[in-house]
Amino acid sequence: MILHSVTVRAMGAAAFTGIPAAIMDVYKPAEMALLALSALAIAVLGALLPAGWAERSKTATALRTE
Repeated sequence: MILHSVTVRAMGAAAFTGIPAAIMDVYKPAEMALLALSALAIAVLGALLPAGWAERSKTATALRTE
């Protein structure tokens, strides 16, 4: 987010135009925290499903599917 803010402001300054706050302030801090927690939950679920399958299967079968 910091990189986005710096980049967009620099682009606006290079074009001699102002950047409206509506473009810069898209998400509120609470929304960003919710998005981060959602991404973490999706990542954990995406990692646990294949890991559970590999745990239940035989070693040779799990290695062959790699």
